Amino acid sequence: MRKIVAGIFLSLDGVAEAPETWHFPYFNDEMGAAVGALMSDAEVTLLGRTTYEGFAAYWPNSEDEMAAQMNNARKVVVSTTLQEATWQNSTIVRDLDGVRALKEEPGDGTIGITGSLVLVRSLLRAGLLDELHLMVHPIWVGHGERLFDEGETVPLTLVRSETFKTGVLNLTYTRA
Repeated sequence: MRKIVAGIFLSLDGVAEAPETWHFPYFNDEMGAAVGALMSDAEVTLLGRTTYEGFAAYWPNSEDEMAAQMNNARKVVVSTTLQEATWQNSTIVRDLDGVRALKEEPGDGTIGITGSLVLVRSLLRAGLLDELHLMVHPIWVGHGERLFDEGETVPLTLVRSETFKTGVLNLTYTRA
């Protein structure tokens, strides 16, 4: 069974929304290598509807060096409301049973998630998220959606940690 692995940029106060407005001063080669490793291991990119719509509006027209990788990757969006997945190589699953079926497909690579906070929380609660990679930035953002909201307690185990030169903590957790 394949693993589902999420990578999230996080501020010290738990904000994960709009990292493009606060995270770039901390980006360096160490972080680039860590993000690149997560992306290269993924056979499938799993996205929530909101992140999918933002990515689908940006990547097909982008000249960024990652555009080809993003556009050519297999993408699965989890949504009960999205009518059609028009971005190339994209399909829709309607519920967590669809995610379970995706995990059970043959393959050695991971199923990677970028952003998609609501989806990450849902997968954590359902016991479907295998690894949570947090890059905790030394900044207090003070506003925006946080990764963790009110809800049940989900114990996690820290399995790896490193500190980048910029002060960013690169933390990897699994379910306890």
